[in-house]
Amino acid sequence: DVTGRPLAGAAAALPWPDEPHVALWHAATILREHRGDGHVAALLGADLDPVESLVSFAAVGAARPEVFASRGWSGEEWESARARLAGRGLLEEDGTATLAGRALRAEVERRTDESAAQPWRELGPEARERLVELLGPLWVETIGSGLLPSETTLGIGKV
Repeated sequence: DVTGRPLAGAAAALPWPDEPHVALWHAATILREHRGDGHVAALLGADLDPVESLVSFAAVGAARPEVFASRGWSGEEWESARARLAGRGLLEEDGTATLAGRALRAEVERRTDESAAQPWRELGPEARERLVELLGPLWVETIGSGLLPSETTLGIGKV
């Protein structure tokens, strides 16, 4: 269900590809955007604006703040967001997350996971296991290839 999920809805509205590998990519895109739309909703629910979202994510150790430079926020915007988060008791003076900041980010991730669960529930246990069986080795090979950066703004494996 892509109701209230504009990016997932837009991807789902595209024609379904005939080639199996392109169909898999299309399906993964829909799922990625489904999760991403839910993540944006969770961030908004936590009263985090876009730059605060990144600053708080860096503050819990997802990646060094410099890695987030690709997102285009100026140093002034980043520092302003840090000051706002510190004012809310979410950041320490050194820019790391306080216990409250860690709890807020954990709640954002919990809500994101919860809102992204429906497609996986729809698959059912047998189909989920089959998907893991098919994609697990590919995932392990991809991670071990060295082709992906070891540190990203996604915080994969860090948070």
